[in-house]
Amino acid sequence: MKELMQRLREASLKAITEAQDMDLLETLRVKYLGKKGELTAILRQMGQLSAQERPAMGQLANQLRSDIENAIEARKTELSAALLEKKLRDEALDVSLPGEKKPIGHKHPMYNVLDQIKDIFVGMGFEIVDGPEVELADYNFTKLNIDEGHPSREWTDTFYFTEDSSILLRTQTSPMQIHAMETRELPIRIIAPGRVYRKDEVDATHSPMFHQIEGMVIDKGVTMSDLKATLNLVVEKIYGKGTVTRFRPHHFPFTEPSCEMDIQCHKCGGKGCPTCKGEGWIEVLGAGMVHPKVLAGCGIDPDVYSGWAFGMGLERLAMGEYKITDLRLIFENDVRFLEQF
Repeated sequence: MKELMQRLREASLKAITEAQDMDLLETLRVKYLGKKGELTAILRQMGQLSAQERPAMGQLANQLRSDIENAIEARKTELSAALLEKKLRDEALDVSLPGEKKPIGHKHPMYNVLDQIKDIFVGMGFEIVDGPEVELADYNFTKLNIDEGHPSREWTDTFYFTEDSSILLRTQTSPMQIHAMETRELPIRIIAPGRVYRKDEVDATHSPMFHQIEGMVIDKGVTMSDLKATLNLVVEKIYGKGTVTRFRPHHFPFTEPSCEMDIQCHKCGGKGCPTCKGEGWIEVLGAGMVHPKVLAGCGIDPDVYSGWAFGMGLERLAMGEYKITDLRLIFENDVRFLEQF
């Protein structure tokens, strides 16, 4: 019996050491240690031994079982390590490892408002157009009935590129009125969002670079009441039903009559605060009926066609929408501020 166990030891340890996969190791375990395995077969012969031989043979059998089990576990460890090493070599990316969470951005609050406005006007049949930020003075001023000598044409107010003041950074989106009337067939319904530039001092409601949205309608029978109804509808769509507005007479060279529209201050409810400079109202746009001289200059008969136009400040609309109290927060890109939206 001792010789049988010695031969089993040699054969089993050799087979286990040479095993190349986990399935074969399991087969060898069953072969040597299972209920019908070779070691069990040897132990069944213990009954043939004398009482003096049984303890010694039992001890040898237990040691053999332990050695075979240890050899199997050691080979499992080796095979597992080899398998992992091969997997790491073969796979450039270990998909089993936890991923690194990446922060996901979102739209700037100002562009959320712009998207709302686009949706509103597109729903009313308007087209969205775009134009140059570097503009000719003819389009930014002259064709809009803003003659030489007007204060807005001064170097103190406008960013010019040339000494003769013929090329500049547009001060308003109103040149898109001229571009549209010169290139499009009547009737015209457009909005033109974009950046504009003026030499304004930075404060809670002003910036040298800001965004405007120009809107214009040219058709037969267009009146001032159409303008007011459209703008009130837009404001209610943005700020909610019952938003308080007011229209004030004003003067713009390219519209006649002209007006400015204010919304009641969202911060103080009309009582007066630093956001509205104590007035209780925040100006959001200028508007009016397109001047007959501007229509005629673009080849449109003012006796047949009329129209209205407006230009609104996008940042001020965003301030009202999100109850932002300082315009500078919109441009500073402070993540702590932007994450609130």
